[in-house]
Amino acid sequence: MAQERVRRQVVTIHDVARKAGVSPATVSRVFNGGNVTAARVKSVQQAAAALGFAPNRIARSLRKQQSSVIGLIIPDIGNPFFTSLARGVEDAAQRTSLSVVLCNSDEDTDKERRYLEIALGEQMAGVIVAAASRDETDLGPLIARGMPVVAVDRRPHDADVDAVMVDNHHGGEVATRHLLRAGYRRIACITGPEGASTSEERLAGYRSALSGDPARASLAQSLVRHADFRVAGGRLAMRELLALPEPPDAVFVANNLMTIGVLEALREAGRTPPELGVLSFGDVPWASLIRPSLTTVELPAYDLGRTAADLLLQRMAGGGGSLQTVVLRTTLRARESTAGPVED
Repeated sequence: MAQERVRRQVVTIHDVARKAGVSPATVSRVFNGGNVTAARVKSVQQAAAALGFAPNRIARSLRKQQSSVIGLIIPDIGNPFFTSLARGVEDAAQRTSLSVVLCNSDEDTDKERRYLEIALGEQMAGVIVAAASRDETDLGPLIARGMPVVAVDRRPHDADVDAVMVDNHHGGEVATRHLLRAGYRRIACITGPEGASTSEERLAGYRSALSGDPARASLAQSLVRHADFRVAGGRLAMRELLALPEPPDAVFVANNLMTIGVLEALREAGRTPPELGVLSFGDVPWASLIRPSLTTVELPAYDLGRTAADLLLQRMAGGGGSLQTVVLRTTLRARESTAGPVED
């Protein structure tokens, strides 16, 4: 019995739509009194009854004409960056008595699509989304329905929505120039998945910093690795770089979790910063506590979330005008891990 109750609690319009053989939007129209054929109404109602789906929240939203819930879709709840971003969203939402539903897409576009469909079916007041993919994340259905949407940290390609971004290109360029000034010559870059806007922008900043030296820029082609923004991905990429005939003498790591994996791989190989310089894009609470302390590019995660929520609230309140893109700058925190290579 306990297992049955749990199962019923997590049934969504997506499940009903799949069982009825219709779209989630059709399920929503059935329960909202939209224009749907009698046959489809019957099919949806039968599917809902079989699954134990009760659209109470939709009914409440209809009576109030305005949902009091906004959705926040992030790609990795285990990343402290997104935890801080979520706190910024929640603090801003609480000022207007809005509740935040947190959804973790796990960098999975199918899972993300399911959450977007749920946001539509549950008639949320708005959605803030850090896209799992620049090219595959589709915000079109939400935009078509007039739902306020704000992209945060990552913006899907061709998405006409408000956005709050970090200047990733500038941050990547500043980080790489810092390593150059410290005396490192073979600077590697471990960036995130191909197709993620943050991955490509930070990589572009790295390449821009090296572009003034053709020989160094050419060398960098063999020192770039794409990973998964996770600890394991950073560890594997660093192992590959260390196995090169001429391994790098420094590495720019494009997010904080991959940096943990990089440090693990260096420890395994008996290497330590700053002999091999390590610079992390994204701060971590312990960056100044470890020895040697870790040089980081500090991201305004909390401000990203708070600003995204403020933009969403403006749209929900009927704020018109052209779409806005707010770009926040990063801050380099130079510490011991990039003090310079050991002289022979």
